[in-house]
Amino acid sequence: MFICVTLLTLYFMESQSEQLQVVGPEEPLVAVAGEDLVLPCFIKPKTSAVDMTVEWMRIEEVASLVHLYRDHEDRNEDQAQSYRQRTTLFKEELQKGNASLKLSALRLTDEGEYKCLIEEKSWYDDITLHVIVEAHGSHPVIMMESFGNSGGINLVCESRGWNPDPRVLWLDREGDNLTAEDTQIHRDTEGFSVKSYISVYDYSDSNRFYCRLQQQHHMMETEIIINSGVFGVWKWAVSISVVACLFLVGLILTLLFGYKKASALQQEKQHVELLKKKMFRVDVTLDPNTAHHQLKVDADGKQVTRVDTPQDLDPQDSPKRFNYPSVLGQQSFSSGRFYYEVQVSGKTEWTLGVVKENIDRKGISWIARCPQNGFWTIGLRNENQYKALDDPSVPLTLREKVEVVGVFVDYEEGLVSFYDVKPRSHIYSFTGQSFCSEKLHPYFCPRYKVDGSNLAPLIISDVTE
Repeated sequence: MFICVTLLTLYFMESQSEQLQVVGPEEPLVAVAGEDLVLPCFIKPKTSAVDMTVEWMRIEEVASLVHLYRDHEDRNEDQAQSYRQRTTLFKEELQKGNASLKLSALRLTDEGEYKCLIEEKSWYDDITLHVIVEAHGSHPVIMMESFGNSGGINLVCESRGWNPDPRVLWLDREGDNLTAEDTQIHRDTEGFSVKSYISVYDYSDSNRFYCRLQQQHHMMETEIIINSGVFGVWKWAVSISVVACLFLVGLILTLLFGYKKASALQQEKQHVELLKKKMFRVDVTLDPNTAHHQLKVDADGKQVTRVDTPQDLDPQDSPKRFNYPSVLGQQSFSSGRFYYEVQVSGKTEWTLGVVKENIDRKGISWIARCPQNGFWTIGLRNENQYKALDDPSVPLTLREKVEVVGVFVDYEEGLVSFYDVKPRSHIYSFTGQSFCSEKLHPYFCPRYKVDGSNLAPLIISDVTE
């Protein structure tokens, strides 16, 4: 009788654990720098989390602890320095299954992905939240840059420190939109900087023009007034300078021809270099036994897609299977050279490269993808931010969006190189690496879906010459 009751109790506890789920918002959380933000995280159905472990983590390339609750108290000895004195759990809400975290005085560096993990002895689950931090930049400044070819004046509007990048509008004195000739937006440690160019013309005795920068929660505007006399001065100055400019035309054309010739030679050199790498092409297929349960691997083993519904995988607890959204190639290499290509067109986020066979696949905490942990990878984040995942990561500036990535490895030389296949250009190389005679596998991570985007698969392409 005692054995039966015990078995029934264990069965009831296991069934109850299987029904529990950690839930939160699927859409990104948008907040303003300097304000407080609550990151929602709940147990469904409502169950007390007082006796459980609640762990909040930042899951960028290098994982960091944001807040830890265990054994009925906060245990933040290993908390990342940037979050010290800025995180709070609602202790009175834990008994209602509410493990939401308050993050105070938001900073631009807080933007990114966070994981809420709730765990007890026989069960755990987690969710991932995406945080976007808005910040308004410096007041825009308009400057007169030069005289235009058709009698106008070229203006430039500049501002720094925005996040995300703002919409730039030029307006005339009536409030009607004017068409900008070029708008340049760059990102640095302070946020997005903006430069917008426009040509304006003499409409009246007092010409007013406005540069406006807009975000979802912020708007800034500045104006410039140009007297008609200024346009006359510009025309007089240009008429004098035309003669001088003609003397320079021949020299400029000569230099331009030389530059184009050098550029063509460089492109041809890159083409030949990539063709040499393609000589070492190998046939790569995905290993479904390593795939995370929310990755769908096609029957031919040539493409992988992130899906919402966990796949019915056998066995679920395979020691080879990843506990985070990744999958390996079936083939392994411990000598020589090899090359393969992956189609990434249509995706806004991805990570690709090679990894050691013995990397940690079961860690609950996020794994830092860097050579020290056996990862040699590059990736795309937020649709246009390319980076090499070293320690620290290296931002990459590419001229156009990558559609097909070529991956080349020279095992003995310790070289892992990445190529943008269509323009035949080099992206990045890890050099002087040591693989310690361990096997390397191709590595694929299609990343997360954000706002219904990033739905396209990663596809292993046939390598052609």
